[in-house]
Amino acid sequence: QVQLVESGGGLVQPGGSLRLSCVASGFTFTDYWMYWVRQAPGKELEWVSCVNLRGNVAYHRDSVKGRFTTSRDNAASTVYLQMNSLRPEDTALYYCAAASGRLQGLLGGTTPRDYRYYGQGTQVTVST
Repeated sequence: QVQLVESGGGLVQPGGSLRLSCVASGFTFTDYWMYWVRQAPGKELEWVSCVNLRGNVAYHRDSVKGRFTTSRDNAASTVYLQMNSLRPEDTALYYCAAASGRLQGLLGGTTPRDYRYYGQGTQVTVST
């Protein structure tokens, strides 16, 4: 049974940090690029970041560059999203997802159908 289980979300003040984790099981983790996507209340799903198979290359959307870092531990079948200098506009439900390659055009929008596997999400709320 394929599972992607996210954890690490919570309530944090602006300027704070959180580290999200996503543990994968039921498929060959090292065959997939891993993605983080998020959905804020009343907004569409948006791509946040992705990391390649080896974990040595990661891409981030402009609004999180320099604040978020994406990494993976293939031995543990886990992908991470380290989020620093959090802002209220980062408030969203964060999902991890897996795809067989680097997807193109994600800045124009994304849906769960873009990914082979998709998690249940973890809530991040940035507020005073």
